[in-house]
Amino acid sequence: MKILHILSQRPDSTGSGYYIQNIIRLAEKAGHQNYLLAALPVGEELQLQGGESTIMDFVWFNGGDLNYAMPGMSDVMPYDSSKFSELTEAQIDSYENAFAEKIRKAANAFHPDIIHSHHLWVATAVARKLLPEIPLVTTCHSTDLRQYMQCSNLRARVLSHCRGIDRVLSLSRDQAEKISHLYRIKKDRIDIVGGGFNTELFSRTDKPVPPPVQMLYAGKLSFAKGVDLLLDCCMRLKSLPIHLHLAGSGSGAEEARCLELAKELGTDVTIHGRIEQHQLARLMGTCHLFILPSFFEGVPLVLLEALSSGCRIITTDLPGCRELLARANEDLVQFIPLPPLASIDRPFPEDVARLRSDFAEAIQNMVRCIQKKPTVSQAEIDKLVSNSTWDSIFARIETTYLKAIEEKAHKSGSEKA
Repeated sequence: MKILHILSQRPDSTGSGYYIQNIIRLAEKAGHQNYLLAALPVGEELQLQGGESTIMDFVWFNGGDLNYAMPGMSDVMPYDSSKFSELTEAQIDSYENAFAEKIRKAANAFHPDIIHSHHLWVATAVARKLLPEIPLVTTCHSTDLRQYMQCSNLRARVLSHCRGIDRVLSLSRDQAEKISHLYRIKKDRIDIVGGGFNTELFSRTDKPVPPPVQMLYAGKLSFAKGVDLLLDCCMRLKSLPIHLHLAGSGSGAEEARCLELAKELGTDVTIHGRIEQHQLARLMGTCHLFILPSFFEGVPLVLLEALSSGCRIITTDLPGCRELLARANEDLVQFIPLPPLASIDRPFPEDVARLRSDFAEAIQNMVRCIQKKPTVSQAEIDKLVSNSTWDSIFARIETTYLKAIEEKAHKSGSEKA
């Protein structure tokens, strides 16, 4: 079949970008034809990891189709970006028009059998409004739900059209409940397919014998991800034989503050900056412990990548994290309970000390486990990740494609009758 993929973000950054690259790679492997419409700053290029025959087109930001920075699905992105909440009405109008023009061009040139868009947000609403006759499947990545809750002025632009999506792909049961509640989409139109990781890249290796215990955080350098909290915690654990690796980038004052805190750790931290997936895989292979101190996540696939690489895990007890790793034992995964939050992704100031203490205790516990047994057994890993390989995820997505096409054809036939 011919699949038109739509992503309003860079496909070479963040979880949704890596997600769409894997979908395209496996769709091509299955014999499907792919057309990718995504977003890039003017003058930059994209090299897909797989899917070499994919046709590509872009909405160009920073002076191309649009003269402002690409709005991020998160308010802090690992590249220059603007915020949906700060765009003017005129900028949103120009955003919709730019995507409409490129979507129309793709449909006329490619004649897709199905559209697979990402995020229940503005670009998806444009696609539904413009091409109601083509089956549309949309993957939710949770950042879209966050934007929906934060940007009340944009809800009217997206709600009615997103409610007309043929089928929604959810990464977890908790996320499916939120989609149904916020968008008033019936649950029988939401398919829970999960999230996947690339087993060819992320696989277990024998870990170096500590000390030190090698710890890793990979993701955006932002407060919503809890990076400042993690760095503060590490400052208070300098007597432990630990070394922290920071992989990722951010923007603005939050990134600057995280890097400032990291420098205070001196030789106990390595700042890697933004790295490619194959570099992340190598880094995970050398680390004992992966830490995700985030206050807001959908289904963080980086946890599966780290676990598959043989890392133990410390993560906040968010629903998506719990759903992925609930069956793990305590010497493999430790969950940090979150208090009620002051906003969607920040704690109340009075709760920070307790969170820091909980993370410190979990790190101390994990250090003891790692010193006794640096390398996790493959059997423990397989028990948790076997259902989350990209091959199994794409098989479920492909089933949804066929279901959406069949349902659209049946509906069209009924209307003609």
